[in-house]
Amino acid sequence: FIESILSKGKGNLTITGNLGTVMKESATIAMEFIKSNAKELDLDPDIFEKYNVHIHVPEGATPKDGPSAGVTMLTSLVSLFTQRKVKKSLAMTGEITLRGKVLPVGGIKEKILAAKRARIKEILLCEDNRRDIEEIKPEYLK
Repeated sequence: FIESILSKGKGNLTITGNLGTVMKESATIAMEFIKSNAKELDLDPDIFEKYNVHIHVPEGATPKDGPSAGVTMLTSLVSLFTQRKVKKSLAMTGEITLRGKVLPVGGIKEKILAAKRARIKEILLCEDNRRDIEEIKPEYLK
């Protein structure tokens, strides 16, 4: 999971959790998408200059990298700024672009099985990952 908080400041973005370059880029892309879509999200653009954002991916002793958490970072930040909660039983994976498009990622079978072990009830995936789901035995998807 991903945590994010706001604190009074000057618009700085801090990213922690032993993350690699690609994962840090995903956080920056998510933040820039929100800034460029502030009006559509009903956000006051001044909020980005009055508050710092801190994104943390727990289990800091474990190195993490890759684009798969992009959509999760975006969702965490939208939740933070709009104060709309995300269901605890929901997981998602996908790379995001600056325009908000969700791209397919690898390791879907492993991610679905891990989500099932964690008692996740819903998983959001890119449509282009549908072929990965079709390779999984149906009994593992229930």
